[in-house]
Amino acid sequence: MTKVLIIDDDVELAELFKDYLEQDGFAVDVVHQGEAGLRLALSGDYQLVILDIMLPDIKGTEVLIRIRLQSRIPVLMFTARGDDVDRIIGLESGADDYVPKPCTPRELAARIRAILRRTQPINDTDGNGPIIAGPLKIWCEKRRASWFDQDLELTSTEFNLLETLAKQFGKIVTKNELSEKALGRPLARFDRSIDVHMSSIRQKLGCQQDGRSYIQTVRGHGYQLVKE
Repeated sequence: MTKVLIIDDDVELAELFKDYLEQDGFAVDVVHQGEAGLRLALSGDYQLVILDIMLPDIKGTEVLIRIRLQSRIPVLMFTARGDDVDRIIGLESGADDYVPKPCTPRELAARIRAILRRTQPINDTDGNGPIIAGPLKIWCEKRRASWFDQDLELTSTEFNLLETLAKQFGKIVTKNELSEKALGRPLARFDRSIDVHMSSIRQKLGCQQDGRSYIQTVRGHGYQLVKE
């Protein structure tokens, strides 16, 4: 049974989500303090964390940053509806996706399943080894990636995005396709999630000798993992 941890100080709402998710087949624990939630998130007992950006003792983004120092567990953040700043800060801090509050339990469950589907190991494309795209190697089954033979530390969403680009090495991949495959949902209007994740990946890959990014933005179309 998939174990989910909810870190949220809204007691009534957290219990509502807990009851719904348990009826939907998840095992759910709830904590209302950031420090306590951080300890549990790093315990290794959970497959996914739902984290509110506003907590009474410590900011949710600080909890997320500290999680990311030690773990790549998928994190789904609660953000204020319509607050782009919260969303971007959460994604830049290492969140895999966000859900604006208030949301329905059904929507939350759908987002959880979408993330979990994309964090489960899958078979390599040909069953014989990694995807190779220039200096990038991706082992889909192990969910491992290396860049110039150095392991890359990626969140689950970053891994999915880079895997999608690698499979179409040198070709333009639309933002909608990237959203569908990495986030498990269609690209919403004004949604900058893909852009924020791509910015993080670019920082991890560094630049080519001429200063250009290995991932190019093709305005009006999408992104491209370029060949040198």
